[in-house]
Amino acid sequence: MSWFSFMGALEIGLIFSLVALGVLLSFRLLRFPDLTVDGSFPLGAAVAATLISAGVNPFLATALAVVAAAVAGLTTALLHVKLRIMDLLASILVMIALYSINLRIMGRPNVPLITEPTVFTLLQPAWLSDYIARPLVLLVVVLVCRLLLDWFFATQTGLALRATGANPRMARAQGVSTGRAILGGMALSNALVGLAGALFAQAQGGADISMGLGTIVIGLAAVIIGESMLPSRRLPVITLAVILGALVYRLFIALALNSDFIGLQAQDLNLVTAVLVTVALVLPMLKRRLRAKGD
Repeated sequence: MSWFSFMGALEIGLIFSLVALGVLLSFRLLRFPDLTVDGSFPLGAAVAATLISAGVNPFLATALAVVAAAVAGLTTALLHVKLRIMDLLASILVMIALYSINLRIMGRPNVPLITEPTVFTLLQPAWLSDYIARPLVLLVVVLVCRLLLDWFFATQTGLALRATGANPRMARAQGVSTGRAILGGMALSNALVGLAGALFAQAQGGADISMGLGTIVIGLAAVIIGESMLPSRRLPVITLAVILGALVYRLFIALALNSDFIGLQAQDLNLVTAVLVTVALVLPMLKRRLRAKGD
C-alpha cells in the first residue's frame, strides 16, 4: 500500500471514528438500535454541501449540518418516547423519510464541491499538501470530540444518560427522566454522525444521495473491532477504542483492496466489510472459550 493510499485510509478512518462514537452512544450506552445513522450521515453531507455551494461560510455550513442531523436523531427519539413506536421501527421510519428530505435539500442526486472552499482548504497551510493537511485537521476534530464526550459522560447529565441505558427502571427510581435522556442522547449521537457526513462531503469533494448506505454497519464494525482490541469498562478507554477500531477497519479495507495477490477489487468492499465484522464478533467468543479451557 502506497503512502498516498495510507493517508487516504487514515482520513476516512478518522471521519468514520465520529460515526463510531455516535453509534457507541446509541447502541452501547442507550441500548437504542438506531438506523437513523444511514440517513443522518448523508443529511449532514447534503446540508453542508448545499450551503457551501450557495456561498455560505464552510464553518457555519458544517455547524448547521450538525444541527440538522441532531434534529433527525431527536425525531427518532420522539417517535419512540412520545408515540411509543418501537425503537428500531422508529429509526427505520426516519431513515426512509430522510432519503426524500436529502433529495429535497440538494435538489438533485449529488452536489459537487470541487471548486468550492471547505473547512480543509481554509485551514490548510500553503506549504502543506492537502492529503496530509486533511488527516491532521480531522485528528484534531476527533480528539476534541472525544475529550468533550469523556467530560460530558462524567457530568450528572451524562451519568443519567448512561444509567438510562444500563437499567431504565432503576434510573427512573432514582429520579432520572429516562425520556429526556433518550431524547438528548439520540440528538447527540446523530449530531456526531452529521458532523462526520459534513466533513466527508468536504473531504471527498461533494455529497451524494447514496453515500449513507452501510454507514451503520461501518460504525458497528468500528465499535466491535475497538472493543475487541481494548476491552474495558472505563468509558475514556472505550471511546479511545472505538476511534482505533475505525482506523484499523479502514486500514484493513485499504490493505485488502490494494493487495494485488488477493485479487480483491472496489466492488468487493461490502464483502470485505462482512468478513471483518464476522471476525471481530467471533474473536471475543474464541478468547472466552480458550480461557475457559485454560481454567
